[in-house]
Parts: sequence; C-alpha cells; structure tokens
Amino acid sequence: MTTLLRALVLLTVTWPSVVAAQQPLTLKDVAKGLPEISADEPMATEFLPMKAAEYLDRSALNWVKTKKCATCHTNMFYMIARPALHTIQRDSGEVRSFYEDYRKVRWLKNGPTEKDGFWTIVVGTGLTFNDAQTTGKHSDLAREVLDMMWKVQREDGGWNWPHCDYAPMEIDDHYGVTIAALTVGVAPGGYAETPQSRAGLEKLRTYFKNNPPKSLHHRAMLAWCSVRIDGIATEEQRKQTLAELLALQLDDGGWSTSGLLTDWKGLARDDGKPLNTKTSDGYGTGLVMVIARELGLSADDARLRRGVKWIRTNQRESGKWFTQSPVKDAGNLISNAGSAYVILALQACGELPDWPFSPTKQASR
Repeated sequence: MTTLLRALVLLTVTWPSVVAAQQPLTLKDVAKGLPEISADEPMATEFLPMKAAEYLDRSALNWVKTKKCATCHTNMFYMIARPALHTIQRDSGEVRSFYEDYRKVRWLKNGPTEKDGFWTIVVGTGLTFNDAQTTGKHSDLAREVLDMMWKVQREDGGWNWPHCDYAPMEIDDHYGVTIAALTVGVAPGGYAETPQSRAGLEKLRTYFKNNPPKSLHHRAMLAWCSVRIDGIATEEQRKQTLAELLALQLDDGGWSTSGLLTDWKGLARDDGKPLNTKTSDGYGTGLVMVIARELGLSADDARLRRGVKWIRTNQRESGKWFTQSPVKDAGNLISNAGSAYVILALQACGELPDWPFSPTKQASR
C-alpha cells in the first residue's frame, strides 16, 4: 500500500466528515405508523455515531409523518441534538421545515391561545436550540414564536402543559415552565433582555416561587435554567442538586430516570411495581451528564468519563439508547428524548464537536 493510499484510508476512518456521506433520510424513506421501542433490542457490537444519526432522523421523521405534530419527547429534542452529528451525517432539513411551518402556515393568521399555549414552548424551543447549534444567530421565526409564547403565558407565570401522566416530561406544568426558561436563556442575541422577556421572566419566577419542585428531576431542571436566568436557583442550591445527581450514578456508569423521581410524593407506576431505579438508561444518563457539565463539572471528571463509557457500550442495534417509560406506559417514547440527550452529553463532554451552549460562548455572540 502506498503512503498516499495509507493516508487516505486513515483519513476515512478518523474523519468521517471528509468522506462523501450517504444521502440523508427523508420523509419518503420512513414508514407511517410508530415502530415498537423494546427493551429486548440487542446491543450494538460497537458504538456507531452514524447509526445514532440515522435513528434520530428516522424517529423524528416518522413522528412528523405519522402524528403531524411537534412533540417534546421526539422531534423537539431532535431539533436540539441532531446538529451535533452534522459532521457524521447531514440531515434532510425536513423536521426544521416542519417546525418553521407552525409560524409560517399554521399560525399565519391565528396563533395558539392560552389554552394550548404549550405549543409555543415546544416549537420555540426546537427552533431556538437549533439556531444555537447551527448558525449561532436567533432566526426571525424563532424569535417570533418566543414572542408568541409570552402572549399565551398565564397570569400565574405558567403555561398549560400536557398532563398525560408521562413522567417526567408530560405530567405537570412545572416541566414546561423550566423548558421555557431554559430556552429564553439559551436564545442567541440577548433575547432574554428584551422587554417582553423581562416581563415574562418576572411572572415565571413568581410561578416557581409558588410551585416548589416535587422531585430531584424538577430541581435539576431548575438548576439548569438558573445558569442563565437569575432568580430561579442559588449557587448553593445548584451545588446541592449536582451532588444529589452525581450520588445516583449506578455501578455501570449510567443513571436511571426513575432514580430522579423517587422523592415525588404520590408518583407511582400504573402496574403497582416500584420505580425501576437500578437500571441505567439513555434519558437519565444523558440528562445528568449535560446538567453536570452546565453546572461546571469538568469533562475530565471520572464520573463523567464513566458515563461516556456507558454510552459507548449501551447503544442498541438501531442506533438508539433505550429508556423505559418510568411510570405510565407510553410505548417507551422517552427513548427518543433519551437518545438525543445522550448525543448532547457526548457533545458536552467533548466527544462530539462544537458544544454551543456554554454561557461564556453565548455571551461573545
């Protein structure tokens, strides 16, 4: 083998972004009807970022084709995490276009009302995080949707959020309010300092004051948004929450989603069984690792390195990381959000390029 050929082979293995990528998956490539998400799916024999990109594409496009709606458990987190894999495989852009069409088509004349105000959070979050991950500039459409979000905010500072008993994402209004706060804090271009944001954030702080967190998951989300939005959690509260999160790391290096919910009084599985706190999963592992990095833990910390190892050894053949529905059976759809969080965790820990969300990096834009 010549020196030049050897170099080309090495480049192909090491830098997939310089290799001609396969054509991206499109809506035409996915079937209608939600596929089964099962714990019985075999583990992959090796960690494959390309398979992760394919899984995220397939699940988000399938949801768009089947349900024709934006949702926090699948395509919203796709919008947040998928750009982290752009050097591995480009996406078709159809999910982004679908989100943009909420403002350009569905809401062209009449937008959501207070009754269904959660849509503005889901769409605004997807567009805003996607902006931060791609151009680094807040698009006009994303800004317009966030402006609409403030108009449907309740007087108590919250928004009407889906109550499907799908813990921890679709069960109470508190989660939606934390997502709104996080999105405004992440939004490029100083959006949090606009008059409408200032007024809305003041009401939002009142909501948190009057609706204390029910679980460690609630406190973790509060700690995360408080990195960017003041008046939500103190430095001491952030340190305490981080310590609690890290203490729940399991022997295999991962975290359990249910482990973040055990202090939620009255929360119970529909089948009467105890919460499964001893099995690591994608959502728990990815979420804790992202928040730990956001709260200042070094990417070189031994606990995060063990988390990275868990991620690399627990990908399924389809490319996903499995998460069981923690409380009510929702078809394990939380695996989609969990797989996206895993990608964000790898990005936050330097395993994938261009983590864009550090406050210092955003302040320079």
